[in-house]
Amino acid sequence: MKEKDKQPVETLKVGLVQQSHTADRAENQRKLEANIRDCHARGAQLIVLPELHNGLYFCQTEDPARFDEAETIPGPSTQFFGRLAKELEVILVLSLFEKRAPGLYHNTSVVIDTDGHIAGKYRKMHIPDDPAYYEKFYFTPGDLGFRPIDTSLGRLGVLVCWDQWYPEAARLMALAGAELLIYPTAIGWESSDTEEEKERQRNAWILSQQGHAVYNGLPVIAVNRVGWEADPSGQTQGIRFWGNSFVAGPQGEMIAQASDNREENLVVTISLKRSEEVRRWWPFLRDRRIDAYGDLTRRFID
Repeated sequence: MKEKDKQPVETLKVGLVQQSHTADRAENQRKLEANIRDCHARGAQLIVLPELHNGLYFCQTEDPARFDEAETIPGPSTQFFGRLAKELEVILVLSLFEKRAPGLYHNTSVVIDTDGHIAGKYRKMHIPDDPAYYEKFYFTPGDLGFRPIDTSLGRLGVLVCWDQWYPEAARLMALAGAELLIYPTAIGWESSDTEEEKERQRNAWILSQQGHAVYNGLPVIAVNRVGWEADPSGQTQGIRFWGNSFVAGPQGEMIAQASDNREENLVVTISLKRSEEVRRWWPFLRDRRIDAYGDLTRRFID
C-alpha cells in the first residue's frame, strides 16, 4: 500500500512492560520476550519497554568497565527484538546503551516496526548527574534532535526518562507532528529520602507528564522499571524503582496506571482521534506567542 493510501489509525492498543532486572542479560531478555508475548496475546500493537532494559541500572556508580555492556545499533539487541517484532507483527520501543564510536556512547531508544526493521532512534538529550544517577559519566547528550519516528501505526514522539522534566522536549515533539509521547524510564527512590519526600517526588513525576499531555493535547505513555537494585559501591542502600507506569490521555486524564511494587504488563486502548478533538476545544498551539519566545533559547535572563 502506498503511503498516501494508508488510512489513519484512530485507536491503538499499547502494551507497557513494567519489570525488574538482574545482572543476567540473557535472563532479562527471556523475561522481556515473555512479557512482550503476553502483551501481544492481549492485543497490543505497540509495546514499550523500560529504560536500559537489558540489565541493571548501572549508573549508580562510575565504573569504566560498564562501557563493555554497550552495543552498536544495529546490533545484537536490535536483531533479537527485530525478529520478535516481525514474528508478532508488533512495534517495539527499546532502550539501549549505544556504542557509537570508541569513547562515544549514548542512551538510545530504538523503534522496531512490525516488519522487524529499525524505524528510527532517539538519543537521550537531557543527561542527569545526581547521586545514584551518574549518567553524565556514561552518556553523551543526544544529537538527533526532537524528531518523531514514523511507523506503520503512526508518528511516535519517543523521549527518555530525564527528558520527562522538560516541557520544551515534549512541545518540540508535538510541533513536529508526534501523535504519542513515549518515555522509557528508570526512576526510583534513594533510601535516605523520607516517606514525605518520596511521595513528593513520585507525584511530581506523574504530574509533570500529565502536564505534557494537557498542553500538547497528546496521549503520554511512561514505562518505568520496578524493584530494588543494590548500589555496587555500598555507599547507599540502592534504588527502589517506583514503577507506576501509566498512560494519560490528551487532557491529562489517567487512563491506566501500574502499581509501585509489582511486575506487571498493562495493555491499554488509546484513541488517537481524540487528540484532534481536544485540540479544537483547547487550541493551545494556535494561541502560542511565537513572536515573544526568543529568550527561551537563553540559559538565564539577567
